[in-house]
Amino acid sequence: QVQLVESGGGLVQAGGSLRLSCAASGRTFSRYTMGWFRQAPGKEREFVAALDWSGGTTDYADSVKGRFTISRDNAKNTVYLQMNSLKAEDTAVYYCAATRYGDKRSSGAMNYWGKGTLVTVSS
Repeated sequence: QVQLVESGGGLVQAGGSLRLSCAASGRTFSRYTMGWFRQAPGKEREFVAALDWSGGTTDYADSVKGRFTISRDNAKNTVYLQMNSLKAEDTAVYYCAATRYGDKRSSGAMNYWGKGTLVTVSS
């Protein structure tokens, strides 16, 4: 079992930065591919970024590539999402998720989810 708790969301002006954190419980955290997804009001949940268990392979949605960075610290059981150059369209609830073997871009493949943290970008 893995439990995920996100933090770090808030209100920021366009062009600003935020860093989201996802604290995981469970001894097997380091075996999971970790991902961030987001859901804007009235829209479906979408893939944002993912990172394999070793931290060596990352994947990003085109909409955030070059602006967001995903990283993890297995010793702290934490995964991060550094978000720079934020835009109004980044406004959403951001969710941390974990999968052992599934497609890291697919929300349906995630085994565990956090409850989300709200990011609001004002223009």
